[in-house]
Amino acid sequence: MTTSGASRDGRLFLAILPDDETAARIHRMAEILKRAHGLRAQLTARDRLHVTLFPLIGLAEPDVEKACEAFGEMRVEPFEISFDRSMSFRGRPGSRPFVLTGEDGLRQLKSFRRSLAAALMKRGLTYFGRREFTPHVTLLFDDRAVEEHPIGPVGWTVRHLVLIHSMKGHHHLARWPLRV
Repeated sequence: MTTSGASRDGRLFLAILPDDETAARIHRMAEILKRAHGLRAQLTARDRLHVTLFPLIGLAEPDVEKACEAFGEMRVEPFEISFDRSMSFRGRPGSRPFVLTGEDGLRQLKSFRRSLAAALMKRGLTYFGRREFTPHVTLLFDDRAVEEHPIGPVGWTVRHLVLIHSMKGHHHLARWPLRV
């Protein structure tokens, strides 16, 4: 795995990804929600749908390596997540994220992320323990804001962590399976 310069050039982040079937379902749901709410922006490409766990932008290469070691050493069984609401986040005017989010179906993900933050802090990466986390999948960015609405739940089994470099597409630099 090479991450040389990736945290400075483009956007480097740790994420979880839906499986292909779930990504297709989310994309179809996004098309329906876009029409229903009169949104005009382009949908997030199906192969770019994800939940960001930690941004790694601007980290020095040794800190990126420490983070990757922590990710690889995590021991947890695969687990289920589920999103049951759509809404817009504040964002910049003209670029408000329209997302899937939820509460009950994301508790285990929030707990998992706290465990990851603790593992990072043990390696001296204290920055990660101070970040708020609202699990979400961004469907598009639009100038309109949409209030929170319930949706039929959509979810998947989290089986991997993926290190992604986003610059003219998403490039998967590393993948760590969840295991006990």
